[in-house]
Amino acid sequence: MIRPAIIFSIVLAMALDLLAQETVSQASAAPVATATPITTTTLQKRGLVGRIFHPFSSSQVLPKYNDRRLRGLILDLQVSPQPVRLSEIRQVEVKVTVTNMGNRMIPLDFPTDQRIEIQLLNSADVVLTKWSENHAIKEKLGTILINPGEHVEYKENIATRDLTPGKVFTAEVFFPKYPELHIRQKFLTEP
Repeated sequence: MIRPAIIFSIVLAMALDLLAQETVSQASAAPVATATPITTTTLQKRGLVGRIFHPFSSSQVLPKYNDRRLRGLILDLQVSPQPVRLSEIRQVEVKVTVTNMGNRMIPLDFPTDQRIEIQLLNSADVVLTKWSENHAIKEKLGTILINPGEHVEYKENIATRDLTPGKVFTAEVFFPKYPELHIRQKFLTEP
C-alpha cells in the first residue's frame, strides 16, 4: 500500500512542477523586438493530463479538420520582419508552409491559379488589405499533391500602405477553396 502512495506523490509532484514551469514561462514571455521572424503554427500541444498519463508519446496533436481529405496537414506562418518598421519597408513578407504530417498523400485541387489569400486586419478584425486586390487571377485548374513528410511553401509580399505605426495588426492566410486551412499571426508596427 505504501508503494502506490509513493508513486502517486511523485507523479503529483512532477505535475505540479510542470504546471509551475508553464506558469513561469508564460509570465516571463514579454514582447521583444527581434530581427528574426516569429512562426505561428496550427499544431497543438497536448494538455497537462495527457502528458502525465502518456509521458513518452508525441507532445504534438494534429488539428482535426471537418474535411477528412485535409487531415494530417499543418500550417506554419511567418511574417517578417518583426516588428514592422513602416518608415523602412513598404511591403511585409508572408511565408506559409503547408506540411503533410499524415501517412497518406493529400491532393489539393484549385479552380484558379490563386492558391492562398492574405489579409491584413486591424485590432477590430476589419480587413485593411487583401493580397488578391493587386494580383491578376486566371481561371486555370491546378492540383498539388503533398506526400507524407513533405511540405509546400508559399512566399508572398503584401503592401503596408494602410497600416499605422504603434498598433497591433493581424496577418491572416487562408486557402479560398479550403476555408478550414487558415492561420493568423499578430504583429506590431513601428514608425
